[in-house]
Amino acid sequence: MLKQESSTGTSPPPRSTEGLWAFFRGELVPLSDARISVTTHAFNYGTAVFEGVRAYWNPEQEQLYGLDLLAHYRRLHRSAPILRLELRHSAEELVDITCEMLRRSQMREDAYIRPILYKSTEAVGVRLHNLDSDLVIFTLPFGKYIDTESGIRAMVSSWRRNDDNSIPARAKITGGYVNGAFAKSEAQMNGYDEAIMLTHEGHVSEGSAENLFIVRDGVLITPAVSDNILEGITRRHILEVAGDLGIGVLERTIGRTELYQADELFLCGTGAQLAPVVEVDNRPIGGGTPGPISRRLHKIYFDAVRGRSETYRGWLTPVY
Repeated sequence: MLKQESSTGTSPPPRSTEGLWAFFRGELVPLSDARISVTTHAFNYGTAVFEGVRAYWNPEQEQLYGLDLLAHYRRLHRSAPILRLELRHSAEELVDITCEMLRRSQMREDAYIRPILYKSTEAVGVRLHNLDSDLVIFTLPFGKYIDTESGIRAMVSSWRRNDDNSIPARAKITGGYVNGAFAKSEAQMNGYDEAIMLTHEGHVSEGSAENLFIVRDGVLITPAVSDNILEGITRRHILEVAGDLGIGVLERTIGRTELYQADELFLCGTGAQLAPVVEVDNRPIGGGTPGPISRRLHKIYFDAVRGRSETYRGWLTPVY
């Protein structure tokens, strides 16, 4: 059984894996048959890289659209050498495998796709070399990760973001996400929806698992890639849409107190989608409701991912 957590930290009833498929050890198998040993190196040491991919169901078109499948698998290829992992399938082959997996699963609702490239050797010992690699891809139905409509409350976490010279944030390393888990639980257990993390130098980095944008005087500002952020695919799309709309964009270091003075603030990512932040550390952002630029980008983004925008059709891969 698989669980999907809500932004409040409570879990809905688990969904059955019956009828779902996975790509495991080189072939498509029922998800219930995709199992690893407890002695697997990646399970013991977090030595894996992954992607989080969404697919959106459009009931009017009776079509499931995979969002940025090729971009995600290209990023997986870039993450692999950081952990000395071998990925034996091209990004294009992985797109085809994923679409076939979704078709076999008869997925006709919004879905989440999780590829994990991992150290598959069954061994104990801290290292990256002389270990085998393997790939698993699975899917499950998936709705909202955090509130994308009315806005969320965030706190600046006491936990600092991983540094590029400790666990590089630009690779989605499974073990590195313990860092975000510390921050997320701290925030939710203190009554907030989400955490905002700072670098060790005190600069704004990102959310627990999302990129961050602020708006000041009509300009969209986001932390630079040197501030230990994941080079997000959704982040890139937001920059693209902003350019198309003529909205000014800056990629630069952001100070903590700039969050409090922002006209608007939102988090974004494939899992989080686009989520306005209306309060940080008990200080309202702007008018305490999602701002006009956030709302405009929100509408364009959700029209695009559901196949309702010809302008951004290139983001999508139809499954059926």
